[in-house]
Amino acid sequence: MRNILILFAHPKYEHSDANHALINSIKELENVHIRDLYELYPDFNISVQEEQEALFEHDVIIWQHPLYWYSCPPLLKQWIDLVLEYGWAYGPGGIFLKNKFILNAITSGGNSEVYSHEGKNRFTIAEFLRPFEQTAYLCNMRYLPYFHLGGTHRVSETELKENAMAYQNLILELRDSEEITIPFTQKS
Repeated sequence: MRNILILFAHPKYEHSDANHALINSIKELENVHIRDLYELYPDFNISVQEEQEALFEHDVIIWQHPLYWYSCPPLLKQWIDLVLEYGWAYGPGGIFLKNKFILNAITSGGNSEVYSHEGKNRFTIAEFLRPFEQTAYLCNMRYLPYFHLGGTHRVSETELKENAMAYQNLILELRDSEEITIPFTQKS
């Protein structure tokens, strides 16, 4: 059974039904640990050592966040900038994340259609997430396909429950399967 670390970053979590549903679907699962970065670091004063220790103890890392201006919220970006240090995460001696699995679990107000070459946002979700993929590559991690819950401003209660269950199933698959196969099933 793998240990899973959810690095959750949502500056307005109290207003996000979608993220509440996703977090609630996994918060009681064994070997799944959630670190709410905005709760831990409201002043953005990140404890690099604590975060590196948490990463070291887990096999799968998930960056869970809303798609904020085509990227992540600022605290998660600062976390990446500070915690993934040269000589620890990458570069000479940077071996501590090698072969760990990582993926993005994101929510967005826009649905998948607006995140396409023909859509309003002109680029796909995968293209917007390319810097995360490159970060994983630099750190010798295994970047997995993202999980996306889109159209959050208009999602029905039924769709929300279905997506929360899909997220829970993904987490259980990552935790319990003997071998992680790429690509695994994802909702979009």
